[in-house]
Amino acid sequence: MTKALAFRLCICAIILLRIPGDVCMEIIGGKEVVKHSRPYMALIQRTNILLCGGALISSKWVVTAAHCYDASSLQVTLGVHSRTKKDKAWQIRKVKMSVPHPYYDNKTKVNDIMLLKLDKAVKKNKNVSFLPLPKSKKDIQAGIDCRIAGWGLVKNMDRKGSDVLMEANVTVIDRRKCNSEEYYNLDPVITVDMLCAGSVDNKVRTDSCKGDSGGPLICNGEFRAVTSFGDKCGILKKPGVYTLLSQKYIQWIKKVTRGDA
Repeated sequence: MTKALAFRLCICAIILLRIPGDVCMEIIGGKEVVKHSRPYMALIQRTNILLCGGALISSKWVVTAAHCYDASSLQVTLGVHSRTKKDKAWQIRKVKMSVPHPYYDNKTKVNDIMLLKLDKAVKKNKNVSFLPLPKSKKDIQAGIDCRIAGWGLVKNMDRKGSDVLMEANVTVIDRRKCNSEEYYNLDPVITVDMLCAGSVDNKVRTDSCKGDSGGPLICNGEFRAVTSFGDKCGILKKPGVYTLLSQKYIQWIKKVTRGDA
């Protein structure tokens, strides 16, 4: 081994030792789902670049996050497991119209929810089906375990996201704790229409990450929230924040989509 090579290896080792564990670890902490076991999942892309996830709620409508921007040039694909291995289950649609919540605020993150109207109806089958809106209008109590899914990043320093659909379990965290100085410190304020969910200890860290935005949070078998934002990913005291499907959002969704399922 030459001196120059030995020096470079030494420098690399020092750099790796100094990188915080939160950056290097696989922060999703989940696993690959069984192929087509989440038939309501929607992949939202622009020119093959992953932007967001979403949930198909009817033959023409997808729920996602408002911060996924104007969707007029986006492509929505249903029936996807691997983003790079196209199969006959795929149904590709263009977005005819995007309807962000009228009071969405990018700074405060409130009302981070959007509806996408597809250019033509999808065909419901075993690989593509709808996720019903929740029957329950009650809040979700701290300590409840929920499930997230998406094609987002599995590492903070990653750029491309996961090729296959991944899922993980997260635990709902009390809003007062999430708003505390140790957590988000009211910046932004976690409102009653938001939900914090993540890891409750250092042993196994699970979280949503960039690219998972807009995907559904499933609690007790129901679609209860939409993935909104976080501070990096997998950080214990910066859990993921979700837009809770409260009564006002359910009514808004029904009003927008009424008569055009």
